[in-house]
Amino acid sequence: MSDALELARRALAAARGDALATVTHERSTMLRFARSRPTQATSIDDLTVEIAVLRGGHVGRAATNRVDDEALADTARTATLAAEAAAASAGEGHYPGFPTPAPPRAHEGFDGETAQLDPAVGGEALRAAFDAGERAASTSAGEGDDGLPRTAEVAASSPSPVEIGGIWTAGDVETAIASSTGVELSDRVTDAFMKTIATAPNGRTGYTAQSATAAGALDPAALATRATAKATHPGEPATLVPGEYTVVLEPHAVLDLLWVLAETAFDGLAHVEGRGALSGKLGLRVVAPAINLSDSPRFPGTLPRAFDAEGVPKAPLPLIQDGVAHRVVHDTRSAAIAGGATDTTGHALVAGGQAAGPRPTNLVLTGGGAADEDEICAPVERGIYITRLWYANVLRPTDSLFTAVTRDGTFLIEDGQITRPLEDMRITDSALSILSHVQALGARSVLTCDGELYGRRFATGSVCPPLRADGVRFTSSATQA
Repeated sequence: MSDALELARRALAAARGDALATVTHERSTMLRFARSRPTQATSIDDLTVEIAVLRGGHVGRAATNRVDDEALADTARTATLAAEAAAASAGEGHYPGFPTPAPPRAHEGFDGETAQLDPAVGGEALRAAFDAGERAASTSAGEGDDGLPRTAEVAASSPSPVEIGGIWTAGDVETAIASSTGVELSDRVTDAFMKTIATAPNGRTGYTAQSATAAGALDPAALATRATAKATHPGEPATLVPGEYTVVLEPHAVLDLLWVLAETAFDGLAHVEGRGALSGKLGLRVVAPAINLSDSPRFPGTLPRAFDAEGVPKAPLPLIQDGVAHRVVHDTRSAAIAGGATDTTGHALVAGGQAAGPRPTNLVLTGGGAADEDEICAPVERGIYITRLWYANVLRPTDSLFTAVTRDGTFLIEDGQITRPLEDMRITDSALSILSHVQALGARSVLTCDGELYGRRFATGSVCPPLRADGVRFTSSATQA
């Protein structure tokens, strides 16, 4: 038995009646770098105990960083008072009770070497990135050497220094749950992430990032090389007038489309309340037939979890199949509100359910037949190549309308080839609409995530390929936004 699970048992014993205790032990390190030198190093070793108490269909929660009996008793009392106050003021709530035990399946989301959190590993990653960025900036890359689609005639080269910045981070998180219904579970996962932003002397930037369960799977040199190729791509930036264009999205840009759908379409609570982008549309074709999207917590390459915040085992869940809306995700609370035969799908983010509703955290978009970005770009007469999106914000959840700005590697595609940089543009379109116009998907899917991880470390990501879609609406250039 893990120490975390034993502590969860102690915390549960401090509460009366229906309760659930969660212990989270986070150990992590993060290195920030800018201008090709380290700028900040942080290390976290945090143990948090949260107790959730059920009274009258309402769940009250309280947390502490102390582990003595007095602190656990105080935390249990605070959670109980919160639940009783909610029941007294709002009447009978919707929460039916904490889930009963069920065995989760094992996963391969823990790497022992990464769990050592050796800062020297991060230091070597930074050095490799700095060296690779310097080499890439001072030599002419041949066609395809850095993975950026373009012809040899416009190969990236720059005699001037390029500055490399970004973050490298790794974490080891253990979670244990004990509940009055008999749930006793523990899980331990590791994650690693590196993002690299190259800045050329003229101010142009290029972005790459990589995520994995193991720090050893990251390739800092390749990241810096590709980022530098984008930042130093020759030619003066072109401008395009607002309108509809064919786009080629790298996986990092596809990630934002999937994030919008997680927020607007797959939230079971919003769906039940008629606020979701798939409300009334289950069983109907909502995107292109090539789109197959699922929440798959044990898919190779993802950041796996054994169970959700209520101790419900994780399992694969088809969300869109052959373009047809199939399911949404639920936690115990949203399933109870939905009624009928609806049950939790194991997507609680907090015990008792968060107010905004449940979310999928392991989205997987199945790839297609295009070998790489070169093949995806080939049919495009005039279009936009997008590395990533920035400041994505949902405008109208009921139809997944969002806005975002392209960033750190936006290029003009002409006659199937990337020809020159492009001034950043603002997208204002529906995520479902963009996916309904998908013409091609790359064969290789990769894990993508934000990786900044502010607050409690809960690393999540989406596995997705690059794609091409037509008729994507741009409302302005970034400078006009």
